[in-house]
Amino acid sequence: MNAVDPLMFDRRVAVVTGAGRGLGREHAMLLATRGARVVVNDVGTGIDGRGSSASPAHAVAEEILAMGGEAVADIHDVSTTAGAQALVATADQQWGRLDIVVNNAGISILRPLTELSDDECRRVLDTHVGGTLNMLRAVWPHMVASGYGRIVNTCSDALFGDTGLSVYAAGKGAVLGLTTSLAAEGAAHGIKVNAVVPIAGTRMSLEAVQGDEQMTSLLTSLFPARHVASVVAFLAHERVPCTGELLHAAGRRVGRIFLGATDGMLFKEDPTPEAICEHFL
Repeated sequence: MNAVDPLMFDRRVAVVTGAGRGLGREHAMLLATRGARVVVNDVGTGIDGRGSSASPAHAVAEEILAMGGEAVADIHDVSTTAGAQALVATADQQWGRLDIVVNNAGISILRPLTELSDDECRRVLDTHVGGTLNMLRAVWPHMVASGYGRIVNTCSDALFGDTGLSVYAAGKGAVLGLTTSLAAEGAAHGIKVNAVVPIAGTRMSLEAVQGDEQMTSLLTSLFPARHVASVVAFLAHERVPCTGELLHAAGRRVGRIFLGATDGMLFKEDPTPEAICEHFL
């Protein structure tokens, strides 16, 4: 790959979920400026998944159109099977194809596990796991039929563990599993599936550090959402060399995150709990 060749998306059709604000808006705008036709999907909920508004999706689509790009707004709810299928149908009806899916839609309810209601747990999982899975199931037959696809999922460094994020982290863990498994499944069909692990100053992350002026300043100054969008555009391009990878996007730093295993301990005899305790590293 020639490093100076621009990565363009001329005539490619991309769906970006949660594209009305924050990271999703930056993803949609960057893809559009590089030639992609973008379906701007957003139901316009609050950070906790409550409420809805068509305004965010339409505002971003209009912004893309105003700068000479191609976009259409979509307000279907991808946390439902029907919503995801309708979103894919929007792309197909508008442009007759779908090449790229960026699964970005997300919500967050930052509280200890025992303080979360059943409804709140369901909302978080329905959005992160359900929304991603529903979109994958809806788009997969189209990409298999065309022999091409680029899917960018959104994970989180909450996978490493943090207080108040247990259900959110569980949802992102499921997204990780979908990413690696479908990367293997899609290889024979020209479909590449990767994930971005973002750190950025968005309304969701700023809500989590509300009241902490130092962290708020750090996030807004050093971790703009536009930096994450560059990673997403790379992963969404036809020339992306990898599949099944997680790329950490934190300000100007980009790096791989991967699962690993140690050499472990091979016991000469059947291991006992005591032997494992003695040799645990």
